[in-house]
Amino acid sequence: MDPDNLCLHSLTLDPNQLNFRLQVVTWNVGTAPPPRDLSSLLLLDSSGSDIDMYIIGLQEVNSKIINFLSDLAFDDPWSLFLMDILAPHGYIKLSSIRMQGLLLLTFIKHKHIPFIQDIRTNYIRTGLYGYWGNKGGVTLRMSVYGHMLCFMNCHLPAHMENTDQRLDDFERMLEAQQFDGESVGSILDHDLVFWFGDLNFRISDFGIHFIREVVNSNRYNLLWEKDQLNMAKKKERFLQGFVEGPLKFKPTYKFDLNSDVYDTSGKKRKPAWTDRILWKLKEISPNEYEDSIGSDFEHILKVNLDKYTSHMSYGISDHKPVTGTFTLQMKPLILEPSVTLRAEGEWNADRDSLISYSVSKDFPSSTWDWIGVYRVGFRHANDYVTYAWVKDDEISFSKDCNQVYISADEIPLDGGEFLLCYFCHNLQFLAGISDPFQIQPGRTLPAKDGIQEKNDESAKSDMFMGAGF
Repeated sequence: MDPDNLCLHSLTLDPNQLNFRLQVVTWNVGTAPPPRDLSSLLLLDSSGSDIDMYIIGLQEVNSKIINFLSDLAFDDPWSLFLMDILAPHGYIKLSSIRMQGLLLLTFIKHKHIPFIQDIRTNYIRTGLYGYWGNKGGVTLRMSVYGHMLCFMNCHLPAHMENTDQRLDDFERMLEAQQFDGESVGSILDHDLVFWFGDLNFRISDFGIHFIREVVNSNRYNLLWEKDQLNMAKKKERFLQGFVEGPLKFKPTYKFDLNSDVYDTSGKKRKPAWTDRILWKLKEISPNEYEDSIGSDFEHILKVNLDKYTSHMSYGISDHKPVTGTFTLQMKPLILEPSVTLRAEGEWNADRDSLISYSVSKDFPSSTWDWIGVYRVGFRHANDYVTYAWVKDDEISFSKDCNQVYISADEIPLDGGEFLLCYFCHNLQFLAGISDPFQIQPGRTLPAKDGIQEKNDESAKSDMFMGAGF
């Protein structure tokens, strides 16, 4: 693992501009399990180390009753697979939300963790008149260096004739979707909104033979004017401001499985760009625009689309995945983590150890806050080895620094390389992360029963932690 992905000290923030690299993925996986390799999809075989955040929206994840109940109790196979892939590269799963077959996952580099705040998720059903979640949207919002971003993963109604229903459902989502908290309520109040998924818009008027001939000759521009979404953007007011990159790749639906051949079944569906990624920057009112003249307001957040493409090599479903690689040029509004923390002295599995931390002014601390001890390469916020309550385990406090202790009984005997993270209950995010540090292994105990006793105690602690979080 690249140590620069772990060390906060390696993140030197320019107060005027931060280039934040974002990879958005949308894929209708057709109930299939993950393929063997996702390196090209996630850019891990090229410039993956440059990606700061992955937003991965899946549709038609297997939601049969047995699978769905199992996924409620444990992470679903796609989440587990993606964590296995991305954790060794210095990413953790920051957030996930599931509504039947819709799944939205977020992965972030360690060094950005304290600057991603105010994380909220929600969903809205539109199937069966709003009572069924086979269609609809799952939504995530967060503050990224002080800028409010919103991500919508949608699966809209299928079939050529249902354009109006698709548009009605999306407009309803924009109007009805709300988030808890005081910062931002509705979707369009966010500084930046990403809308993506299996949006199911088709190509009108043209016949299947003409469409296939145009696609085979790579003359995609001849189809753009009859793409239902492009047509709707010209006349629907609620779509104004939504931007999409040029469709310079093959329509992503409908393919025979495990091939790049369009539908050869009896239905012979016409090829279509059903899988899309769009974005919208918050509109500035005339008064705000006048106030911004001569200031840096216009330059505080910009979106650059670096690449918009499909990935033809994946054939597990009748859709091809689509990715958008973005650079968000932003002026960071948060320059320092809310919490700084460190491991005091040399840690040894045979001794109690100390953690020092300090919080910023007006930080909303709580008696429910805790500090977790994580192995380097941890996968998500609950992937701790042990933890300490910041109040119950406190041994000293002052205006500038507080200390908590970790009992030797809680420290892993085998030692290794670890990190500390501070979890803020009120804001539901990891407010601080330490630099990596070593824990020296404990001495070999003479009695096997002694080792077993410590392991049994750790197991009890794990059960308690699992019940509480």
